Amino acid sequence: MDYLSVEHFLQEQLSQWPEARKRFEGLEEVMTRSIDLGQGENLVLQLNPQRIRSSAAATDAPSIARRACFLCPEQRPPEQLIWPFGNDYHILVNPFPIFPQHLTIVSKAHVPQRLAGRIGDMLHLAQHLKGTTVFYNGAKCGASAPDHFHFQAGSSDLMPLEEEWRHHRRETLWEQEALLIQASASTQRHYLMLEDDDSERLEQVLQSILEQLQKLQEEKEEARINLLARHQGSHWRLFLFPRGAHRPRQYALKGKEGLLLSPASVDFGGLFICARVEDYDKLDAPQLRDVLSQCTLPAGQWQEFKEKLSAYFSKL
Repeated sequence: MDYLSVEHFLQEQLSQWPEARKRFEGLEEVMTRSIDLGQGENLVLQLNPQRIRSSAAATDAPSIARRACFLCPEQRPPEQLIWPFGNDYHILVNPFPIFPQHLTIVSKAHVPQRLAGRIGDMLHLAQHLKGTTVFYNGAKCGASAPDHFHFQAGSSDLMPLEEEWRHHRRETLWEQEALLIQASASTQRHYLMLEDDDSERLEQVLQSILEQLQKLQEEKEEARINLLARHQGSHWRLFLFPRGAHRPRQYALKGKEGLLLSPASVDFGGLFICARVEDYDKLDAPQLRDVLSQCTLPAGQWQEFKEKLSAYFSKL
């Protein structure tokens, strides 16, 4: 069935799935608090215990091999409706929401989480799913199902970065016609902002950037990234977060020193998800700066990456 809008699809799904409807209604009572990181950067903590399945997901190869894939049709709840997108994807309502509108877009085929060849799909999804921001978590960057390709989409304007980036210090790496590429001057989480009104050009440029980053990170399969994409008016805006560690060192610690945090696109977008009350209660600015410093691209590599991009684009 083809639905008229995200709102229509969500309404139809929740009318038939009481368990999911209860979780979406529960978002109205989710606790949040803001933390000032300094230098104009703020994060919002969201206490969301239902996200523990994602935060605590075992993503190592042996664990993946032992469990059935929960994104494959055979393991999905029978109540879960399908909204087809093109020939390759099913749009689903995410039953463990972070946003009032939260979707998972899954590949029909059980193939690994690799972005190569799918950037254009992401841009088209951002244009099609109006009112949402589409995001991609790399296999080593917060994806809880690295064995089955998927995007997600959530209500726009709820991640602080989507508004705050305008006020952050940033440097322009390249500007030509409608294409703009800027780098943040943030010391907490490093990111690129790409903007264009031509989806094919934007796809080509992003692919080139990812190839440069993959070489820098010395990754065999793909660059370690989180990626946000939004379409407004006639143009797309992307936020690309080159990653350092998959999870902070505190993830493996027990007791008071431990933090069950597995940062992904939403967290880097400024909405930090806490699945446990104890983490939500104790997190402060120094701890969050430490977590981000471990999980963002290290400062030396970030500087090298920007220099390589500037040199690359100057030759075009």
